[in-house]
Amino acid sequence: MNYKNNLVLLFLIGFSTIFGQKQLTKQEAVDLALDNNYGIKIANNNLKIAENNKGILNSGYLPTLTGNAGATHNLDNTKAVFSNGQSTNLKNANSSRYNASVSLNYTLFDGLGRLYNYRQLKEQYNLTELQARETIEKTILQLFTVYYNVAQLTENVALLNKSLKISKDRLVRAEYQSDYGQNTKLNVLNAEVDVNNDSIALLNTKQLLSNAKRDLFVVLSKNESPNFSVDTKINFVITKNKQELFEQAKTNNVTLLQIERGINISDFQLQANKSGYLPTIGLTSTYGWSKNNNNSASFLLESTNNGISTGLSLKWDLFNGGRTKIQVQNAKINYDTKQFSKQQTELQITRDFNNAWEDYNTKLFILQTQEKNVETNQQNFSRTEEQFKLGQITSIEFRQAQVNLLNAQSNLNQAKYDAKNAELILLQLTGELLNTEF
Repeated sequence: MNYKNNLVLLFLIGFSTIFGQKQLTKQEAVDLALDNNYGIKIANNNLKIAENNKGILNSGYLPTLTGNAGATHNLDNTKAVFSNGQSTNLKNANSSRYNASVSLNYTLFDGLGRLYNYRQLKEQYNLTELQARETIEKTILQLFTVYYNVAQLTENVALLNKSLKISKDRLVRAEYQSDYGQNTKLNVLNAEVDVNNDSIALLNTKQLLSNAKRDLFVVLSKNESPNFSVDTKINFVITKNKQELFEQAKTNNVTLLQIERGINISDFQLQANKSGYLPTIGLTSTYGWSKNNNNSASFLLESTNNGISTGLSLKWDLFNGGRTKIQVQNAKINYDTKQFSKQQTELQITRDFNNAWEDYNTKLFILQTQEKNVETNQQNFSRTEEQFKLGQITSIEFRQAQVNLLNAQSNLNQAKYDAKNAELILLQLTGELLNTEF
């Protein structure tokens, strides 16, 4: 029969797919994401730029050293009259000048603007570091959302395989009973329909599993054939009470920490703008050398000079059209805006934390309920199966018990991974996601 051939083909496909698969553990997935994910690579490059910017070479504290050199050659026609009355006419008279110098410039004092700009750069690095951490947290959260989707579909495939085997055994039993006149052909047809439906459900779930594996490889930034299995074991790691977790969220939440870094940067910017009210004192020092080769019409045929010159400069913008005043006012407004943003973020984090805590506990309760539901349906199916073999119930009643058990087991899988994903969101809010052993 065609359906038998299809079942054999389905079994062979399933066996060849599972056989030889390497398990991708949770930690291996995390390591691959950290090494390969493009979003994380971009964040790390931004961090490298911020690290370069905060260095002493970008601080303004080092002096500038400039070298200059030049050479001039003249070919002149000259008529010269000397003080003693003598005169001379020169044609194509050669003269040349050479010079070289090294100049050092250093700002001794700039109203402390350089100091606060330097502190801004350091704080900008800290902010970029937190932004990189946020990118990693979101990537890990996305990774496990997809990873657990693969795990759930893997377990669903296993359940559907078991259900299909039960349906196949029932079909064989119905055919024997029909051959010996113990039931009608209708039972055989009903069993065939159920086998076909289970086969279709299994094929569709396998297709979803393949798609989910490809989604996982995108997060891992890998372009290979996703022939692997995943770890379906779930461990819940939160042991602290609500208040302890909330205190962690207030001190370690990455969004709130970024807001606080932004406040520090705004404060340093305000202080840097205030430096415009103060003078700037600079130091200059130059070592120079020059040589002149004059033509015969000159009083000196050759002269050479070298020496050092040093000086101080003072610049004080007593009035620059009010530009400094406006910059200070705007910096104060920006600082206040950052403070308002922090207060708003604290409210949002409090709300998100309470929502995540209740969602996590609700899903844990649902998980416990579904575990009990599976036990009940398993007992019901076992008794129904015994009665069915004894001919005490119909195939329709047996099928209903089978479907009820399959649905309960599928719901348990859903509840298990929903609870784990809820825990991961709660860990991210408290800043503990990257400190968790998966």
